[in-house]
Amino acid sequence: MTKDKDIKTVVPALRFPEFRDGEGWKIVSLGEVCDVVGGGTPDTKEDSYWNGDILWLTPSEVGNRFISDSCRKITLSGLKNSSAKLLPAGSIVLTTRATLGEMSILVTEASTNQGFQSLVPKLGTNKDYIYYLQPIIKEQCLKFSKGSTFLEVSSTSVKNFKIPFTSNKEQEKVADCLGSMDDLISSVADKIETLKEYKKGLMQQLFPAEGKTIPAIRFPEFQNAREWKQIKLRDVGEPLMCKRILKEQTTNEAVGNIPFYKIGTFGGNPDAYISKDILEDYKRKYSYPNKGDILISAAGTIGRLVVFDGKPAYFQDSNIVWIGNSETKILNAFLYRVYQTLKWQTSDGGIVSRLYNSDLKNMTIIFPENKIEQQKIADCLLSVDELISTEIAKLDQLKAHKKGLMQQLFPKLQ
Repeated sequence: MTKDKDIKTVVPALRFPEFRDGEGWKIVSLGEVCDVVGGGTPDTKEDSYWNGDILWLTPSEVGNRFISDSCRKITLSGLKNSSAKLLPAGSIVLTTRATLGEMSILVTEASTNQGFQSLVPKLGTNKDYIYYLQPIIKEQCLKFSKGSTFLEVSSTSVKNFKIPFTSNKEQEKVADCLGSMDDLISSVADKIETLKEYKKGLMQQLFPAEGKTIPAIRFPEFQNAREWKQIKLRDVGEPLMCKRILKEQTTNEAVGNIPFYKIGTFGGNPDAYISKDILEDYKRKYSYPNKGDILISAAGTIGRLVVFDGKPAYFQDSNIVWIGNSETKILNAFLYRVYQTLKWQTSDGGIVSRLYNSDLKNMTIIFPENKIEQQKIADCLLSVDELISTEIAKLDQLKAHKKGLMQQLFPKLQ
């Protein structure tokens, strides 16, 4: 351990009341407070080394706060005849090859492959506290990684990583605070997934099953209404797209210009813009979506949907399309839900790599002819979407709060 007189002390911006008059935090090397343990891979050709009871982790399995299982397991013989080491429960696995700086806490004993330099806390070191130092540790993983084929951080470098360190009681307090935040974040994330599954099941009930013309669930006032009608999308309207924009017509300057969405930024933030003059000229001469039209990605990830909100914007030709729907048969609000039920496939059932107009026009859809029923279904699903959006916003706020809290609870190293 470094001599006390040589240890630099720092103080976090936010400290729990019982520690405010205490000593400053020390800046120590990670190897002083944790044993650093590498991993290894048993001979893959030796069957007796595999399919045992010892967890054997690869970097792709790391990311969640806790790990209690692994895709592959090794035997005691495999452990003894390789450089893999048995890590005790409570160790923190740290990825240090190719994937850098990902961390998880072991719930049970485990081993890892050579893509790790795992951390076994020494006496007086709180495992959860070390886990929550991940941003500080990851930054140093990136800084000190080396390699031409793939980046890697050596055990020596990991041992020399600098971290802020305080008494075990204060470590525990910090870890408990952040742990409670993580529990809350996980709770909201689980709620979002539950709502998504609920919506999925609801849509399966509100829309007829394949080969059927009546849904399993129908609102009371439509129980005796006619069967749903099947038509091709070409009977709803023609596929449309914006006029082609040339690269030299775009700019990176956002101020005073109009967002131009390409397939890579569709549904996100634009990275290119066009002038207002071009927009007005092309709107007057060529196809342009109406407010409420559903834009569809026709390349990349097929079938991503964005409802056009009417705000000035322009969209990449052929890669982003829409059906010119007059709403004489189907309301756009309901058509949006129909699109969510479609399997984006070619006419022969193959996987679509690009959605051509002919594919789009020949897709079969099913809908109730009564627009009141269409609206009722659309409103029902919209209410679930709004619940999901509310929880997603709450999740984002919690994550931002946690990030800010961590910046306050941990002192800066410099």
